[in-house]
Amino acid sequence: MSIADTFKQFLGNLAVDNAQTISDRYGELTYALNKKFRDTESRTANTLQVGSYGRYTAIKGISDLDMLYIMPKGEWENYKDGGQSKLLSEAAAAIRARYPNTTIKVDRLVVQAIYSNFRVEAQPVFEQDDGSFKYPDTYNGGAWKITKPRDEIEAMSEFDTQKNKNLRRLCRMARAWKNKHGVGIGGLLIDTLAYDFLKSTSDYDDKSYLYYDYMSRDFFAYLKDLPSQEYFMALGSGQRVKVKKSFQRKAKRAHELCLKAIEAEGKDNQNDKWRSVYGRRFPAAEKAQKAEHTGYAGRAVRMTEEFIEDVLTIDVRNNIQIDCQVEQVGFRPASLREMLRDRKLLMPRKKLTFTVVDTDIPGSYGLFWKVLNRGEEAIKRDCIRGQIVADGGHKTIVEHTNFRGDHVVECYAVVDGIVVATDRIHVPISANQEDYNE
Repeated sequence: MSIADTFKQFLGNLAVDNAQTISDRYGELTYALNKKFRDTESRTANTLQVGSYGRYTAIKGISDLDMLYIMPKGEWENYKDGGQSKLLSEAAAAIRARYPNTTIKVDRLVVQAIYSNFRVEAQPVFEQDDGSFKYPDTYNGGAWKITKPRDEIEAMSEFDTQKNKNLRRLCRMARAWKNKHGVGIGGLLIDTLAYDFLKSTSDYDDKSYLYYDYMSRDFFAYLKDLPSQEYFMALGSGQRVKVKKSFQRKAKRAHELCLKAIEAEGKDNQNDKWRSVYGRRFPAAEKAQKAEHTGYAGRAVRMTEEFIEDVLTIDVRNNIQIDCQVEQVGFRPASLREMLRDRKLLMPRKKLTFTVVDTDIPGSYGLFWKVLNRGEEAIKRDCIRGQIVADGGHKTIVEHTNFRGDHVVECYAVVDGIVVATDRIHVPISANQEDYNE
């Protein structure tokens, strides 16, 4: 399969696969709000689909959907003077009354309707003469603020046409990258960064799938070299898009992986290299993958590794960080990340306690862990592991260094059944300096 066909299949694998269900849920909320504020039963009038879904940059597994409900102009007098909480409460009550079995709650700016594998955030707004919208913010006593999603949607559509449909495709590929590597940045920031990148170059104005390997490389090179800043100006609207956490380091790693993938073109491991950038939505090699492979001394090794995307929906929008305390009798406990930074050896027979050390997830969340053994010893011992297990309630998991190899520990933070943040740490167990430098 050519590189063009491979990337085309990759984009196909990213396509949203529950569009009808999403449309039905939008319709239900619209019906309830129209019945409350206009006494009509339309499921489509007076709403605007916004966010990634409205800009047509969403991918399979999208869990955070946004819609505006455009209020009747005559209702402004009822809410203009400090009525932000009242408006959201009445909108929530209308939806809850119509759909009592759906979890409905108010969250500062929106009314959330929570379903089994996604949620819709409905925001009642008042349209202004210039096409912008006033929306209620209940924080710190309440205020009315301005949003301009139509400008963002129009800018996305126009620029995507100018760039030979490459903008929206790049936005979708970038979402696959952030889900694979736990990059906790929002959809509007992703779309803005992709827009800014393609605006900075004409190299891909007349290119398509055949050049998506180079476009990937250049996009991540662009991201890694961006200066750290608190916000970017959104495409179209020019409104500030906040940066929750720096993405440059992970972009630098993605750029390095792209270089390796390009270098592997035509080789059997080419697709595996691209999967290390974009995850398992990228097509596997055409050669059939076996459930077992031959390991040490010709013995079959059980392939026990599990993958989180086969278990839960992934839509990373937050950040989480784990670290590991390394302990051994007679020695002072040490941070594994600091040891790796200082290139200190991690020897066998040590106790490893992995725990969450930082996160920006608001409220409570569930946690899953994965411990994967790699290398010759893991194969020899038929001990690859890699199963996904639920946390015991302390956001901690204890392991021991038993044999050499490049082991990996991953964690997955879950809210309402959606993986919203991930992190991983490598555990290189070695017997000597030469092994460590391999």
